[in-house]
Amino acid sequence: MLIVQKYGGTSVGSAERIKAVAQRIAKTARDRSVVVVVSAMGKTTDGLVKLASDISSNPSRREMDMLLSTGEQVSIALMSMALQELGQPAISMTGAQVGIVTEAEHSRARILQIKTDRIERQLKEGKVVVVAGFQGISRSEELEITTLGRGGSDTSAVALAAALQAERCEIYTDVPGILTTDPRLVPEAQLMPEITCDEMLELASLGAKVLHPRAVEIARNYGVPLLVLSSWTDDPGTRVISSTPQRPALQDLELAKSVDAVEYNTDQAAVSMLRVPDRPGVAARLFGGIAEQKIDVDLIIQSIHEGNTNDIAFTVSKDVLKKATAVAEAILPALGKNNDPVLGEPEVRGEDKAVAKVSIVGAGIIGRPRVAARMFATLADAGVNILMISTSEVKVSCVIAAEDCDKAVAVLCEAFEVKVSPVPEEKLESLADESIPAVRGVALDRKQAGLAVRKIPDRPGMAAKIFGLLAEQNISVDTIVQSQRSRRINGVLTRDLVFTVAEGDGELARETLLENAAECGWQDVELQRAIAKVSAVGAGMVAHPGVAAKMFKVLADAQINILTIATSEIKISCVVDEENGVKALQAVHTAFGLSLNY
Repeated sequence: MLIVQKYGGTSVGSAERIKAVAQRIAKTARDRSVVVVVSAMGKTTDGLVKLASDISSNPSRREMDMLLSTGEQVSIALMSMALQELGQPAISMTGAQVGIVTEAEHSRARILQIKTDRIERQLKEGKVVVVAGFQGISRSEELEITTLGRGGSDTSAVALAAALQAERCEIYTDVPGILTTDPRLVPEAQLMPEITCDEMLELASLGAKVLHPRAVEIARNYGVPLLVLSSWTDDPGTRVISSTPQRPALQDLELAKSVDAVEYNTDQAAVSMLRVPDRPGVAARLFGGIAEQKIDVDLIIQSIHEGNTNDIAFTVSKDVLKKATAVAEAILPALGKNNDPVLGEPEVRGEDKAVAKVSIVGAGIIGRPRVAARMFATLADAGVNILMISTSEVKVSCVIAAEDCDKAVAVLCEAFEVKVSPVPEEKLESLADESIPAVRGVALDRKQAGLAVRKIPDRPGMAAKIFGLLAEQNISVDTIVQSQRSRRINGVLTRDLVFTVAEGDGELARETLLENAAECGWQDVELQRAIAKVSAVGAGMVAHPGVAAKMFKVLADAQINILTIATSEIKISCVVDEENGVKALQAVHTAFGLSLNY
C-alpha cells in the first residue's frame, strides 16, 4: 500500500521540526510505501520574493520560477538527510526529476502528466521518495522549470496520489483539520470529521489556507481520499471524501479547463417579490412560510435597490408555482406600503412563462475573471437573454426562457469544450440523505466591496459587456445577482445588477464601468465598501427543507439586515453590512448547532 504525505512550510520550518516530521514519516514507512511532498521552509518563499524585489522592480516570471523553486529543494534535501539519519532509506527529487510535466506557463502552470517510472523504481527499493512540491517541468523542448502558483504543494501531492493510485493523500498542516468556521472569530468552532469535495470547494474562502481548491478538484476527479491532519498532534483530522470517483485518463491530469460541465434544469418556475421594504425579517417571513408549506426552493436571489426597497426572487418546480405565489401574496399586506409614487408599492409576480436554469460548474471558476464573462458573452451571441443570475465559488447559474434552454446548453458546451450534464433525479436523490448535516460549515469574507450597476438596458449582451470590461482589468467577481425588477426609461426596459469584488478592486471596477457607461447604456454605478459575506454550506440542504428560512430568521432575530442573497444547491450566501459580519457568522454558526461536538 502507498500513502502520499504533504507537509507545509510551518511543519518543516526549522531543523527541529524537520526531525520531528521525519520521525512521523519513518513510522509510516515501516509497513507502507511513502511518497512525501514538502513545501519550502517557513517564510523562505517570502524571503526569496524580497530578494528578487531588491534586485529588480519587475523580474521576469521565468527567473522568478527559477528562484522560487530552490526553496523546496532545500526542504527535500534536509528531509531526506533526516530520514537517512534515522536509518530509513530516502531520496530527494525535484519536480522535474520526479516527472511532473506541466504547461509552459510560468508562475501558474497546471499539471499535464506525471511520469511515474523513476519514482516507482525508488519505491520498490524501499526508499521514501521526498518530492519538491509547487514545481514541475514544461513539456516544451526547452524543459523549463515551472511553478504551480498558490496551493502548488497541495496540488503536487494530490496529483501524485492520483498518478500512483495511492491509498490516500495526507495533508499535514499547523491546524488539526478543517473546522466549522474560523476559530479566531468563533472560539467554539469544531473539527469536522469529514466533508465532501463539493462542500470543500464551496467553502474555498474558509479552507483555502488549509487545502487549495485545485487539490480538491483533482481529488474529486480521481477519487483520491484526502485526510487533513496536524503535524503537531495525533488528532484524527478531517476526511475529505468524493462520492463518485471518475478516474479519467491521466493524460492532461490537471485539466486546464476552468469549467467541468454544463448543467441544466427545465423543471423551473420563478416567483418575484418586488419593492419590498429593506429591513430585517422580510426574507425570514417569506421563506418561513415557504418552508411551512414544504416547498423546495432552488435559487434565491435578493438584489439591493435604492429607496429602501429590495427585490427577492426565487425558483421552484413548476408544479408548486401557484402554491409558492400564494405564500408570497399572503405575507404582502403585513409588509406595509412604500408611500413612494416613484418606486410604487410591493408586488408579487408568479411568472407563467416557462423558465430553465443553465449553469457552468468547475473549481477553475475561482479566481478566473474571464469565465463568467465568457458565459454571458456566449449566451448573448446566441441571442439568449438572461432573466436571473446567481453565483457561488464554483458555479454560475442563469435563469433563461425555457424555449432557449437547448440552444444555451449547446453553445455553452461548445464554448467551454465540455459535456452536458442535466440535473437528473438520481443526482437529487443522492443529495437527499438525511444523515448528512444540513449545514457543514460557515464562512465569512470581510474583504469584499459591492457594486450596483443600475438602469442597464434589458437585452442580450449587457452582462457580457460589464464582466468583460472587468475581466480586461483582471478583476475577479465573486457573488453576482441580477434583479427581477425592471423599469422603462425613455422607452427602454432596464434592470439592475449587483456583484462583489475584492476590496482592493472596488474603486477600479467602479471607474472602469463609469468610463464605459455612456457607450454601453447603463446610467449609475455605486460602490459600497463596508460589506461582508456570510455563507452556510452543506450537502444536506436538499434533504432538510427550511435551511434558508432558518438562516434568514437567525439574522433577522439579530437585527441584521440582508443586503443581497445568492444561492446554489449546497450554499446560501448573504451580504450584510461589514459591522455585522462577525455577529452574523457567530449567530448562524450557533443556530445550526456547529458549536456542539460533532
